[in-house]
Amino acid sequence: MTHQLPATARIGLGGMALLLALAGSALPATASPADASRTPAEATVEEQRLDRAAPQEILRRSGFDAFAPRFERALERSKSYAQAERTVTRHASALWQRAVDRAQGRGPATGDLSRGDDRPLYWARLALSRELRAWTPRFDLDDRRRAALHSALETASRGQSDIHYPGHRTKRVLVTGFDPFTLDRDVRIGNPAGASALALDGTLVQTPDGPARIETVVFPVRWADFADGVVERALARQLPHLDLFTTVSQGRQGRFDVERTNGAWRGGFADNENASSTGLVPVADPATQPQWTSTTLPYRQLTEADTGRFPVYDNTEVTEIPAGGTQPVTRPDGPTPGSSARAGGGGDYLSNEIAYRVTLLRDRLRLPDLPGGHLHTPVLQFGAANTNPQTGTVTDPDFERNRADIVGQVRELVRTAVTATG
Repeated sequence: MTHQLPATARIGLGGMALLLALAGSALPATASPADASRTPAEATVEEQRLDRAAPQEILRRSGFDAFAPRFERALERSKSYAQAERTVTRHASALWQRAVDRAQGRGPATGDLSRGDDRPLYWARLALSRELRAWTPRFDLDDRRRAALHSALETASRGQSDIHYPGHRTKRVLVTGFDPFTLDRDVRIGNPAGASALALDGTLVQTPDGPARIETVVFPVRWADFADGVVERALARQLPHLDLFTTVSQGRQGRFDVERTNGAWRGGFADNENASSTGLVPVADPATQPQWTSTTLPYRQLTEADTGRFPVYDNTEVTEIPAGGTQPVTRPDGPTPGSSARAGGGGDYLSNEIAYRVTLLRDRLRLPDLPGGHLHTPVLQFGAANTNPQTGTVTDPDFERNRADIVGQVRELVRTAVTATG
Protein backbone atom coordinates (compact mmCIF):
# COMPACT_ATOMS: atom_id res chain seq x y z
CA MET A 1 0.00 0.00 0.00
CA THR A 2 1.80 3.05 -1.24
CA HIS A 3 0.21 6.43 -1.60
CA GLN A 4 0.78 6.25 -5.29
CA LEU A 5 -1.22 4.22 -5.01
CA PRO A 6 13.02 -24.99 14.54
CA ALA A 7 10.55 -22.64 13.98
CA THR A 8 8.37 -22.14 17.04
CA ALA A 9 10.43 -19.55 18.89
CA ARG A 10 10.93 -19.37 22.66
CA ILE A 11 10.88 -16.21 24.76
CA GLY A 12 11.86 -15.63 28.36
CA LEU A 13 9.98 -13.93 31.18
CA GLY A 14 11.19 -10.51 30.07
CA GLY A 15 9.96 -11.16 26.56
CA MET A 16 6.59 -12.35 27.85
CA ALA A 17 6.19 -9.20 29.92
CA LEU A 18 6.96 -7.11 26.87
CA LEU A 19 4.54 -9.18 24.79
CA LEU A 20 1.73 -8.48 27.24
CA ALA A 21 2.57 -4.78 27.33
CA LEU A 22 2.60 -4.57 23.54
CA ALA A 23 -0.64 -6.51 23.22
CA GLY A 24 -2.39 -3.99 25.42
CA SER A 25 -5.97 -4.03 26.61
CA ALA A 26 -8.87 -5.10 24.42
CA LEU A 27 -10.96 -2.26 25.85
CA PRO A 28 -10.30 1.07 24.12
CA ALA A 29 -9.10 3.92 26.31
CA THR A 30 -11.99 6.27 25.69
CA ALA A 31 -14.07 8.43 28.03
CA SER A 32 -14.83 7.12 31.50
CA PRO A 33 -18.43 6.18 32.33
CA ALA A 34 -18.86 9.22 34.55
CA ASP A 35 -18.14 11.57 31.65
CA ALA A 36 -19.74 9.53 28.89
CA SER A 37 -22.44 10.70 26.55
CA ARG A 38 -25.28 8.26 26.01
CA THR A 39 -26.40 9.50 22.64
CA PRO A 40 -25.50 7.61 19.43
CA ALA A 41 -22.68 9.15 17.41
CA GLU A 42 -22.89 10.31 13.80
CA ALA A 43 -21.71 7.98 11.07
CA THR A 44 -17.99 8.04 10.34
CA VAL A 45 -16.50 9.18 7.04
CA GLU A 46 -16.15 5.54 5.99
CA GLU A 47 -19.73 4.70 6.96
CA GLN A 48 -21.07 7.70 5.05
CA ARG A 49 -19.68 6.27 1.79
CA LEU A 50 -22.08 3.34 2.16
CA ASP A 51 -24.90 5.30 0.56
CA ARG A 52 -23.07 5.72 -2.75
CA ALA A 53 -24.29 3.65 -5.68
CA ALA A 54 -21.27 1.34 -6.08
CA PRO A 55 -21.16 0.10 -2.45
CA GLN A 56 -24.88 -0.56 -2.53
CA GLU A 57 -24.52 -2.50 -5.77
CA ILE A 58 -21.60 -4.51 -4.39
CA LEU A 59 -23.61 -5.43 -1.28
CA ARG A 60 -26.72 -6.31 -3.30
CA ARG A 61 -24.88 -8.36 -5.94
CA SER A 62 -23.02 -10.37 -3.29
CA GLY A 63 -25.98 -10.96 -1.00
CA PHE A 64 -24.09 -9.24 1.81
CA ASP A 65 -26.81 -6.60 2.05
CA ALA A 66 -28.65 -9.09 4.30
CA PHE A 67 -26.15 -8.83 7.17
CA ALA A 68 -27.01 -5.35 8.46
CA PRO A 69 -30.81 -5.85 8.75
CA ARG A 70 -30.28 -9.11 10.65
CA PHE A 71 -27.79 -7.40 12.92
CA GLU A 72 -30.14 -4.49 13.58
CA ARG A 73 -32.95 -6.84 14.62
CA ALA A 74 -30.64 -8.79 16.93
CA LEU A 75 -29.36 -5.61 18.56
CA GLU A 76 -32.90 -4.46 19.25
CA ARG A 77 -33.51 -7.70 21.16
CA SER A 78 -30.49 -7.15 23.41
CA LYS A 79 -31.58 -6.40 26.97
CA SER A 80 -28.13 -6.04 28.56
CA TYR A 81 -24.57 -5.12 27.70
CA ALA A 82 -23.48 -8.78 27.98
CA GLN A 83 -26.18 -9.82 25.52
CA ALA A 84 -25.23 -7.02 23.14
CA GLU A 85 -21.60 -8.05 23.32
CA ARG A 86 -22.50 -11.63 22.40
CA THR A 87 -24.67 -10.38 19.54
CA VAL A 88 -21.92 -8.18 18.12
CA THR A 89 -19.30 -10.90 18.32
CA ARG A 90 -21.58 -13.55 16.82
CA HIS A 91 -22.65 -11.46 13.85
CA ALA A 92 -19.16 -10.08 13.18
CA SER A 93 -17.64 -13.56 13.31
CA ALA A 94 -20.34 -14.86 10.97
CA LEU A 95 -19.54 -12.05 8.52
CA TRP A 96 -15.85 -12.94 8.44
CA GLN A 97 -16.55 -16.65 8.09
CA ARG A 98 -19.07 -16.10 5.31
CA ALA A 99 -16.59 -13.93 3.40
CA VAL A 100 -13.89 -16.60 3.78
CA ASP A 101 -16.27 -19.41 2.80
CA ARG A 102 -17.48 -17.48 -0.21
CA ALA A 103 -13.94 -16.77 -1.39
CA GLN A 104 -12.99 -20.43 -0.99
CA GLY A 105 -16.04 -21.83 -2.76
CA ARG A 106 -18.01 -23.08 0.23
CA GLY A 107 -21.71 -22.48 0.55
CA PRO A 108 -23.95 -20.53 -1.84
CA ALA A 109 -22.42 -17.84 -4.03
CA THR A 110 -25.21 -15.42 -2.92
CA GLY A 111 -25.19 -13.08 -5.86
CA ASP A 112 -23.49 -12.71 -9.21
CA LEU A 113 -20.26 -11.02 -8.07
CA SER A 114 -17.30 -13.38 -8.17
CA ARG A 115 -16.57 -15.33 -5.02
CA GLY A 116 -13.07 -13.89 -4.71
CA ASP A 117 -14.24 -10.30 -4.24
CA ASP A 118 -13.03 -8.70 -1.00
CA ARG A 119 -15.31 -5.65 -1.23
CA PRO A 120 -18.52 -7.19 0.16
CA LEU A 121 -16.77 -7.85 3.48
CA TYR A 122 -15.53 -4.27 3.70
CA TRP A 123 -18.88 -2.63 2.98
CA ALA A 124 -20.90 -5.11 5.07
CA ARG A 125 -18.61 -4.48 8.04
CA LEU A 126 -19.26 -0.75 7.70
CA ALA A 127 -22.98 -1.40 7.48
CA LEU A 128 -22.84 -3.30 10.77
CA SER A 129 -20.72 -0.58 12.31
CA ARG A 130 -23.20 2.10 11.27
CA GLU A 131 -26.10 0.12 12.76
CA LEU A 132 -24.20 -0.24 16.01
CA ARG A 133 -23.32 3.45 16.10
CA ALA A 134 -26.94 4.50 15.56
CA TRP A 135 -28.44 1.98 17.98
CA THR A 136 -30.23 3.27 21.08
CA PRO A 137 -30.33 0.36 23.58
CA ARG A 138 -32.85 -0.33 26.32
CA PHE A 139 -30.11 0.00 28.94
CA ASP A 140 -27.47 2.59 29.78
CA LEU A 141 -24.54 2.39 27.35
CA ASP A 142 -21.71 4.86 27.99
CA ASP A 143 -19.12 5.81 25.40
CA ARG A 144 -16.51 3.46 26.78
CA ARG A 145 -18.72 0.38 26.47
CA ARG A 146 -20.03 1.43 23.06
CA ALA A 147 -16.42 1.75 21.92
CA ALA A 148 -15.74 -1.73 23.32
CA LEU A 149 -18.60 -3.10 21.20
CA HIS A 150 -17.14 -1.45 18.11
CA SER A 151 -13.75 -2.95 18.97
CA ALA A 152 -15.34 -6.40 19.27
CA LEU A 153 -17.01 -5.93 15.89
CA GLU A 154 -13.74 -4.93 14.26
CA THR A 155 -11.75 -7.76 15.83
CA ALA A 156 -14.19 -10.54 15.00
CA SER A 157 -15.02 -9.36 11.46
CA ARG A 158 -11.34 -9.09 10.53
CA GLY A 159 -10.35 -12.66 11.48
CA GLN A 160 -8.31 -11.45 14.43
CA SER A 161 -10.15 -13.69 16.90
CA ASP A 162 -10.19 -16.65 14.51
CA ILE A 163 -6.49 -17.62 14.38
CA HIS A 164 -6.17 -21.36 14.97
CA TYR A 165 -3.30 -23.73 14.26
CA PRO A 166 -4.19 -27.37 15.00
CA GLY A 167 -1.48 -29.84 15.94
CA HIS A 168 2.29 -29.53 16.08
CA ARG A 169 3.39 -31.15 12.83
CA THR A 170 2.13 -28.40 10.56
CA LYS A 171 4.11 -25.23 9.99
CA ARG A 172 2.38 -22.03 11.04
CA VAL A 173 2.15 -19.07 8.70
CA LEU A 174 0.40 -15.75 9.30
CA VAL A 175 -0.55 -13.40 6.44
CA THR A 176 -2.12 -9.97 6.88
CA GLY A 177 -4.15 -7.93 4.40
CA PHE A 178 -5.81 -4.51 4.19
CA ASP A 179 -9.15 -2.90 3.40
CA PRO A 180 -9.65 -1.03 0.13
CA PHE A 181 -8.42 2.58 0.23
CA THR A 182 -8.40 5.84 -1.81
CA LEU A 183 -12.17 5.40 -2.04
CA ASP A 184 -12.91 9.06 -2.68
CA ARG A 185 -10.91 8.74 -5.86
CA ASP A 186 -12.82 5.61 -6.92
CA VAL A 187 -15.33 4.03 -4.55
CA ARG A 188 -15.37 0.83 -6.63
CA ILE A 189 -11.82 -0.07 -5.60
CA GLY A 190 -10.91 -3.44 -4.08
CA ASN A 191 -7.67 -4.52 -2.46
CA PRO A 192 -5.87 -7.70 -3.61
CA ALA A 193 -4.24 -7.94 -0.17
CA GLY A 194 -7.68 -8.28 1.41
CA ALA A 195 -8.77 -10.71 -1.30
CA SER A 196 -5.64 -12.79 -0.65
CA ALA A 197 -6.44 -12.92 3.06
CA LEU A 198 -9.92 -14.30 2.35
CA ALA A 199 -8.64 -16.83 -0.17
CA LEU A 200 -5.81 -18.10 2.06
CA ASP A 201 -7.37 -18.15 5.53
CA GLY A 202 -7.24 -21.63 7.06
CA THR A 203 -5.72 -23.20 3.95
CA LEU A 204 -2.76 -25.55 3.61
CA VAL A 205 0.16 -25.27 1.22
CA GLN A 206 2.37 -28.29 0.64
CA THR A 207 6.15 -27.98 0.95
CA PRO A 208 8.96 -30.57 0.75
CA ASP A 209 9.06 -30.52 4.57
CA GLY A 210 5.32 -31.05 4.93
CA PRO A 211 2.21 -28.90 5.03
CA ALA A 212 1.98 -25.32 6.23
CA ARG A 213 -1.26 -23.84 7.50
CA ILE A 214 -1.98 -20.21 6.66
CA GLU A 215 -4.05 -18.02 8.95
CA THR A 216 -4.95 -14.49 7.94
CA VAL A 217 -6.23 -11.22 9.35
CA VAL A 218 -7.24 -7.93 7.73
CA PHE A 219 -6.41 -4.47 9.05
CA PRO A 220 -8.11 -1.09 8.57
CA VAL A 221 -6.56 1.78 6.63
CA ARG A 222 -6.73 4.22 9.55
CA TRP A 223 -3.81 6.00 11.21
CA ALA A 224 -5.57 6.20 14.59
CA ASP A 225 -6.12 2.46 14.85
CA PHE A 226 -2.42 1.82 14.30
CA ALA A 227 -1.46 4.44 16.88
CA ASP A 228 -3.85 2.74 19.33
CA GLY A 229 -1.95 -0.55 18.93
CA VAL A 230 -4.35 -2.60 16.81
CA VAL A 231 -1.47 -4.43 15.12
CA GLU A 232 0.33 -5.32 18.33
CA ARG A 233 -2.87 -6.47 20.07
CA ALA A 234 -3.68 -8.79 17.19
CA LEU A 235 -0.23 -10.23 16.59
CA ALA A 236 1.94 -10.06 19.73
CA ARG A 237 0.67 -13.36 21.10
CA GLN A 238 0.96 -15.05 17.71
CA LEU A 239 4.53 -14.26 16.64
CA PRO A 240 6.38 -16.51 19.13
CA HIS A 241 4.51 -19.55 17.77
CA LEU A 242 4.92 -18.89 14.04
CA ASP A 243 7.23 -20.33 11.40
CA LEU A 244 6.78 -17.38 9.02
CA PHE A 245 4.73 -14.22 8.60
CA THR A 246 4.22 -11.72 5.85
CA THR A 247 2.26 -8.51 5.83
CA VAL A 248 0.71 -7.80 2.43
CA SER A 249 -0.61 -4.64 0.81
CA GLN A 250 -1.28 -3.19 -2.62
CA GLY A 251 1.68 -1.32 -4.05
CA ARG A 252 2.95 -0.53 -7.53
CA GLN A 253 1.58 -1.25 -10.97
CA GLY A 254 2.51 -4.51 -12.67
CA ARG A 255 4.93 -5.86 -10.07
CA PHE A 256 5.41 -7.48 -6.68
CA ASP A 257 7.99 -6.06 -4.29
CA VAL A 258 9.67 -7.70 -1.32
CA GLU A 259 10.40 -4.64 0.82
CA ARG A 260 13.88 -5.00 2.31
CA THR A 261 13.75 -2.12 4.82
CA ASN A 262 10.94 -0.44 6.77
CA GLY A 263 11.10 3.10 8.12
CA ALA A 264 9.82 4.68 11.35
CA TRP A 265 8.07 7.56 9.57
CA ARG A 266 4.49 8.54 8.71
CA GLY A 267 4.19 10.60 5.56
CA GLY A 268 0.73 12.01 6.16
CA PHE A 269 -1.26 10.70 3.17
CA ALA A 270 -4.98 10.69 4.02
CA ASP A 271 -6.45 7.45 5.32
CA ASN A 272 -9.97 6.04 4.91
CA GLU A 273 -11.30 8.57 7.43
CA ASN A 274 -9.61 11.37 5.45
CA ALA A 275 -7.33 11.86 8.46
CA SER A 276 -3.64 12.60 8.13
CA SER A 277 -0.67 11.86 10.37
CA THR A 278 2.94 12.94 9.89
CA GLY A 279 5.94 12.14 12.08
CA LEU A 280 7.64 9.30 13.87
CA VAL A 281 5.61 6.06 13.97
CA PRO A 282 4.10 5.99 17.48
CA VAL A 283 5.04 2.81 19.33
CA ALA A 284 5.43 1.62 22.91
CA ASP A 285 8.80 2.42 24.53
CA PRO A 286 9.84 5.11 22.01
CA ALA A 287 13.22 5.53 23.75
CA THR A 288 14.35 2.20 22.23
CA GLN A 289 12.66 2.71 18.86
CA PRO A 290 14.95 2.18 15.85
CA GLN A 291 14.68 4.25 12.68
CA TRP A 292 14.77 1.14 10.50
CA THR A 293 13.80 -2.53 10.60
CA SER A 294 14.61 -5.21 8.03
CA THR A 295 12.89 -8.13 6.38
CA THR A 296 13.88 -11.68 7.24
CA LEU A 297 11.91 -13.11 4.32
CA PRO A 298 14.00 -15.11 1.80
CA TYR A 299 13.96 -12.30 -0.76
CA ARG A 300 16.43 -13.92 -3.16
CA GLN A 301 14.35 -17.07 -3.51
CA LEU A 302 11.16 -15.03 -3.83
CA THR A 303 12.55 -12.95 -6.68
CA GLU A 304 14.06 -15.91 -8.49
CA ALA A 305 11.16 -18.38 -8.29
CA ASP A 306 8.54 -18.68 -11.02
CA THR A 307 5.46 -17.82 -8.95
CA GLY A 308 3.17 -16.20 -11.53
CA ARG A 309 2.74 -13.66 -14.28
CA PHE A 310 4.03 -10.61 -12.37
CA PRO A 311 7.75 -9.97 -11.80
CA VAL A 312 8.93 -9.93 -8.18
CA TYR A 313 11.55 -7.37 -7.13
CA ASP A 314 13.89 -7.12 -4.15
CA ASN A 315 13.26 -3.48 -3.32
CA THR A 316 16.15 -1.93 -1.36
CA GLU A 317 15.35 1.75 -1.87
CA VAL A 318 14.68 4.07 1.09
CA THR A 319 14.44 7.78 1.73
CA GLU A 320 16.46 9.13 4.67
CA ILE A 321 17.86 12.24 6.26
CA PRO A 322 21.55 11.37 6.55
CA ALA A 323 23.34 11.70 9.88
CA GLY A 324 24.13 15.40 10.32
CA GLY A 325 21.94 16.37 7.39
CA THR A 326 18.66 18.27 7.09
CA GLN A 327 17.21 17.25 3.71
CA PRO A 328 15.73 13.90 2.60
CA VAL A 329 17.87 11.80 0.26
CA THR A 330 16.76 8.72 -1.68
CA ARG A 331 19.17 5.79 -1.36
CA PRO A 332 18.86 2.87 -3.80
CA ASP A 333 20.73 0.44 -1.53
CA GLY A 334 19.18 1.03 1.88
CA PRO A 335 19.84 3.41 4.75
CA THR A 336 23.22 4.74 5.86
CA PRO A 337 24.42 4.59 9.51
CA GLY A 338 22.79 7.10 11.84
CA SER A 339 20.20 8.30 9.35
CA SER A 340 16.59 9.24 10.11
CA ALA A 341 13.81 7.51 8.20
CA ARG A 342 11.54 9.36 5.80
CA ALA A 343 10.33 6.37 3.75
CA GLY A 344 10.96 2.66 3.78
CA GLY A 345 10.99 0.55 0.67
CA GLY A 346 7.22 0.40 0.99
CA GLY A 347 6.85 4.18 1.25
CA ASP A 348 5.59 6.18 4.22
CA TYR A 349 1.97 5.04 4.41
CA LEU A 350 0.29 2.30 6.45
CA SER A 351 1.82 -0.55 4.44
CA ASN A 352 5.26 0.59 5.50
CA GLU A 353 3.94 1.09 9.02
CA ILE A 354 2.50 -2.40 9.42
CA ALA A 355 5.77 -3.86 8.11
CA TYR A 356 7.71 -1.68 10.55
CA ARG A 357 5.47 -2.52 13.50
CA VAL A 358 5.47 -6.31 13.00
CA THR A 359 9.21 -6.58 12.29
CA LEU A 360 9.88 -4.32 15.31
CA LEU A 361 7.66 -6.61 17.36
CA ARG A 362 9.65 -9.60 16.07
CA ASP A 363 12.90 -7.93 17.14
CA ARG A 364 11.62 -6.81 20.54
CA LEU A 365 10.40 -10.32 21.27
CA ARG A 366 13.89 -11.59 20.38
CA LEU A 367 12.83 -13.79 17.51
CA PRO A 368 15.80 -13.32 15.15
CA ASP A 369 15.21 -16.63 13.36
CA LEU A 370 11.56 -15.92 12.54
CA PRO A 371 11.23 -15.18 8.81
CA GLY A 372 8.97 -12.22 8.19
CA GLY A 373 8.53 -9.00 6.29
CA HIS A 374 6.36 -7.16 3.79
CA LEU A 375 5.10 -8.04 0.33
CA HIS A 376 3.61 -5.44 -1.98
CA THR A 377 1.23 -6.71 -4.67
CA PRO A 378 0.55 -5.11 -8.04
CA VAL A 379 -2.24 -2.55 -8.20
CA LEU A 380 -5.59 -4.22 -8.89
CA GLN A 381 -6.70 -2.56 -12.12
CA PHE A 382 -10.00 -2.38 -13.96
CA GLY A 383 -10.13 -3.07 -17.69
CA ALA A 384 -9.01 -0.37 -20.11
CA ALA A 385 -12.61 0.52 -21.01
CA ASN A 386 -13.70 0.67 -17.37
CA THR A 387 -11.35 3.15 -15.72
CA ASN A 388 -13.77 6.07 -15.23
CA PRO A 389 -15.30 5.81 -11.75
CA GLN A 390 -18.21 8.04 -12.79
CA THR A 391 -19.33 5.86 -15.69
CA GLY A 392 -17.61 2.51 -15.04
CA THR A 393 -19.05 -0.73 -13.72
CA VAL A 394 -18.12 -2.34 -10.40
CA THR A 395 -16.38 -5.22 -12.15
CA ASP A 396 -15.20 -6.45 -15.54
CA PRO A 397 -13.32 -9.51 -16.91
CA ASP A 398 -9.89 -7.87 -16.67
CA PHE A 399 -10.53 -6.82 -13.07
CA GLU A 400 -11.53 -10.37 -12.16
CA ARG A 401 -8.55 -11.93 -13.95
CA ASN A 402 -6.10 -9.47 -12.39
CA ARG A 403 -7.37 -10.17 -8.88
CA ALA A 404 -7.30 -13.96 -9.40
CA ASP A 405 -3.76 -13.81 -10.76
CA ILE A 406 -2.49 -11.64 -7.91
CA VAL A 407 -4.12 -13.83 -5.26
CA GLY A 408 -2.76 -16.98 -6.88
CA GLN A 409 0.71 -15.51 -6.96
CA VAL A 410 0.54 -14.46 -3.31
CA ARG A 411 -0.23 -18.09 -2.48
CA GLU A 412 2.78 -19.29 -4.49
CA LEU A 413 5.06 -16.68 -2.90
CA VAL A 414 4.00 -17.84 0.54
CA ARG A 415 4.66 -21.46 -0.44
CA THR A 416 8.07 -20.46 -1.81
CA ALA A 417 8.96 -18.56 1.37
CA VAL A 418 7.99 -21.46 3.65
CA THR A 419 9.96 -23.91 1.48
CA ALA A 420 13.03 -21.68 1.44
CA THR A 421 13.03 -21.23 5.20
CA GLY A 422 12.08 -24.84 5.99
